[in-house]
Amino acid sequence: MSARWKRFGYRRLHVMLQREGIKINHKRTYRLYKEAGLSLPKRSKKKKYEKRGMPERANTEPNTRWAMDFVSDRTRNGSNIRVLTVIDEVTRECLALEVDSSLTGRRVTAVLNRIALFRGLPKEILTDNGSEFTSNIMNEWAYDHKVEHIFTDPGRPMQNGYIESFNGKLRAECLNQHWFRNIPEAKELIEGWRLDYNQVRPHSSLDNLTPEEFALKLSCNY
Repeated sequence: MSARWKRFGYRRLHVMLQREGIKINHKRTYRLYKEAGLSLPKRSKKKKYEKRGMPERANTEPNTRWAMDFVSDRTRNGSNIRVLTVIDEVTRECLALEVDSSLTGRRVTAVLNRIALFRGLPKEILTDNGSEFTSNIMNEWAYDHKVEHIFTDPGRPMQNGYIESFNGKLRAECLNQHWFRNIPEAKELIEGWRLDYNQVRPHSSLDNLTPEEFALKLSCNY
């Protein structure tokens, strides 16, 4: 029986024995199961590249860690707007602002793959515990690409302080300045703001350089 049902554990085999009319105590079934070396190896859960809590902040190289979050808004007619925000923690560059009415975990991984085409992959990504980030597709993406996924502790958004600061700027300087008619207009205006943020807006924590200027300065040092 066990030769036929190789993926059955002892409990299921015990049920099969009872169906065959074999009266046997489940403890004896377990003992025989162990003695025969039939125990199934435990499957390795794809959590190798996940950890939680306050991350290290001593990073000095671009592409060490990308931070991500979501920001919400509405169009004039009340339709939902979701914005996936992705930044490089060292250079403060905004790598993507993905805009739509809803965004799934699969969409998030597509954005990450798109960024990687021109930038390569980071060593780590930092997010909260939202369903899009804790989905199986995100877990598989991190595992397959050997990117460590760090989650902030629930209710501790400032463990992802760089993205929280960025989101505040996005809302104050862009979202609160426009009353979007529809999603296409929101995409256009938000992407325009992203380009200005990277290329024009001076950043006080970067000695008043733009994120792109600071990234170029760093690249000359490596």
